[in-house]
Amino acid sequence: MSRRGWTVAGIAGGMVGAAGAVAGAGVATQRRKIAAARRSLATEMTEHGGQESAGRIGEESSVTADDGVRIACEEVAPADGSEPALTVVLVHGFALDRRTWQEQREFLASLSGPSVRMVLYDQRSHGRSERAPRDSCTIDQLGHDLDAVIRALAPEGPLVLAAHSMGGMTVMALAEQHPELFHERVLGVALMSTSAGEIATGGLPGTFLSRRNPVTRALGTLAAWQPGLVETGRRALGDVIWAITKRFAYGDRQVDPRMVDLVDTMIDSNAVGALTDFVDTLNTHDRLAALAGLSGSEVLVLAGDADRIIPYRHSEVISEAIPTARLVRLPGVGHMPMLEQPDRVDDELGNLIERSMERGRGDRFRLTRPQRSRRRPQAGPAADDGRPGPTTAAEPADPATTEPADPAAGDERAAAGRTNGAGRQRGGVLRGAGRTARVTRAAKAARGSRARKGRS
Repeated sequence: MSRRGWTVAGIAGGMVGAAGAVAGAGVATQRRKIAAARRSLATEMTEHGGQESAGRIGEESSVTADDGVRIACEEVAPADGSEPALTVVLVHGFALDRRTWQEQREFLASLSGPSVRMVLYDQRSHGRSERAPRDSCTIDQLGHDLDAVIRALAPEGPLVLAAHSMGGMTVMALAEQHPELFHERVLGVALMSTSAGEIATGGLPGTFLSRRNPVTRALGTLAAWQPGLVETGRRALGDVIWAITKRFAYGDRQVDPRMVDLVDTMIDSNAVGALTDFVDTLNTHDRLAALAGLSGSEVLVLAGDADRIIPYRHSEVISEAIPTARLVRLPGVGHMPMLEQPDRVDDELGNLIERSMERGRGDRFRLTRPQRSRRRPQAGPAADDGRPGPTTAAEPADPATTEPADPAAGDERAAAGRTNGAGRQRGGVLRGAGRTARVTRAAKAARGSRARKGRS
């Protein structure tokens, strides 16, 4: 190459290097901003004694799945101590746990006329449930797990199933395996931010979670071979992952950091290897035909149109397959509507329970609902077709339930206790005898920061 060529190459290389340095500095600056915001949140939580419990604490138990895997569960009785008329089973999604429903617990427990009880559980390899063998991490098996939970903790009486994301796929698998259950006992089904198939064609699953993505494949292999190394790397990138969580979990860019921290904490509590075990089953999930089994129940299909993980069109496909379903679109809301717009989700769940009871009893009635909590973000305008027909963004479903947006957000997480000590056996279900308080990672970080300052 001539001297002129080397000079041009040198200049170009210098420009690329400078651009890389600027980009690196920008990333570093952004990471410092995120870290500063999280330290501020941790300090605030510590000064106020941490987060108060969101919702009612129930009785913890464990159910053994048909393949021997232990499933961590929780039962929450009605707040007024009355005899419940039905059981609401809450099923969380991929990479999360039962804290997903922390904002709905108090509302559902406080319903009366009739009252309801709740059953919540952590999917296998999630939350406090046992890590399952990789070959058992399938949506088909999740359907069997849900059946085991119902048989153990809600063996009789009417049911309403409320499910989010992969939890919705779990309900579809159950309908495929036990259609008679939906004809005889399941009066209502809520499918939130979920898909009936072709999940890898769009949103986050179409990229990172695609089984064809070599990075995902390599990460899964490395997590199986060197899990400690992968977890160390994840902790080192904690602030970056927190920012990514905020972007993909929520549509509102001004979402309360506590809500971001909750989702980040749930994801962080699950091993990377446990999560990559589900990549294949998410990609092959196809249960559009199973939706016909839900036609005998009242069905709510709800999602945000700013969902970057499972795009809103997947909910439209589900609604088209169930002509009697109520389709609700939440403008500007992301993948976690139950946390981003909890009052709206509460209203829709309450309406679903009313319609379900009307279907079961054959007469009309209205639940007595608790007053709204001032600590939570209020529901903004929502688009809703209620019944078959076009969905429009201009008209909310019910003016009485549509309120001005309020930036106040909910608590960080439900303070569900960990089972300690000896348990007691009751009807094949192991029930815990004690609980210990959970200390948030944010509070620990704040204490560590103050200790370092004291030594300096």
